[in-house]
Amino acid sequence: MKNYPLLNRIRESRLFLPLGALAVILIFDAIYAPGFFNIAIQGDHLYGNLIDVVNNGAPLMLVAIGMTLVIATGGVDLSVGAVIAISAAMGAVLINPALGNQLITNEILTRDATNTPLPIIILADLAAGTLCGLWNGFLVSRARIQPMVATLILMVAGRGIAQLITNGQIMTIYYTPYFWFGNGYIFGLPVSVYIVAIVFILAWILVRKTSIGLFIESVGINSKSSYYSGIDEKNVKLLAYAFCGFCAAIAGLILSSYVHSADGNNNGLNYELDAILAVVMGGTLMTGGRFSLFASVIGAVVIWTFTLTVYTLGVPANALLAAKAVLVMVVILLYSDYFRRFLNRFSEHKGPEHGRAN
Repeated sequence: MKNYPLLNRIRESRLFLPLGALAVILIFDAIYAPGFFNIAIQGDHLYGNLIDVVNNGAPLMLVAIGMTLVIATGGVDLSVGAVIAISAAMGAVLINPALGNQLITNEILTRDATNTPLPIIILADLAAGTLCGLWNGFLVSRARIQPMVATLILMVAGRGIAQLITNGQIMTIYYTPYFWFGNGYIFGLPVSVYIVAIVFILAWILVRKTSIGLFIESVGINSKSSYYSGIDEKNVKLLAYAFCGFCAAIAGLILSSYVHSADGNNNGLNYELDAILAVVMGGTLMTGGRFSLFASVIGAVVIWTFTLTVYTLGVPANALLAAKAVLVMVVILLYSDYFRRFLNRFSEHKGPEHGRAN
């Protein structure tokens, strides 16, 4: 029986299933919705479903990058959707001030100016999300609260905090420079794509060119052994959660910029579930350990490609969650031990037949 090391390496790669799932969806689109691949030039930028996938999927890609590090430590962050809402609300309220009992007037809503410089708005936006991540990291690493319970606190309270910031209203933003992050284009491609690329490169350098990536995997595999090996697992977890909050803050910036508003109820809704699905689809185990940032990003692309495919086929928006449930079920089956044993048996059977044919 022959062995095929290249085939086995491809099959065992974390990119195998997400890229395979993406290929299946694209093949389906090519057969049933060939217009899905149409790309045109509109004004000074490219336009089409494939551009929409990377543009609309950019916030999820960012959250998936941060969530990957958290899950790799053996934790989970259920609050990223609420952190997105807090971050978006912080940016909006600095543009259109309306704190406490002050109502948002028509004059505030319709002006195309702000007394707060744009860099300050961005820094406050990112600081709010990073502080939320630090809070989660403190509860998990110092208070020793289970990650699901610790982040559930902010998941529940976070949208209330966002509502307090915006005085319970949907804050419409008319500050044109702010729109560049979600609606701007550079060389025909959305600005959000470049933001994702910058964050991904920085994260990749952090975890692959320094010892931090090894520390994260070590803590995820066995935190006690890591501690006795001289690794400060508390600070490793704190860093992972803080970075996840930072990524969610950037996602909130892009989302509020894209929709021109901050809505404490709907900004980032269900993003925590999509991010976890993207990370799991990328091969990172929920128990922690080895991870792949690129595979998680591909997982996010798969989710948004699937979403736009569903819309292209005319499925109503209120049925999207049911369609996503099917995707989740398929992913669970593909990562089951039964499917892995099936692939192993399939490759073993192909070996002898190939050998006899030669």
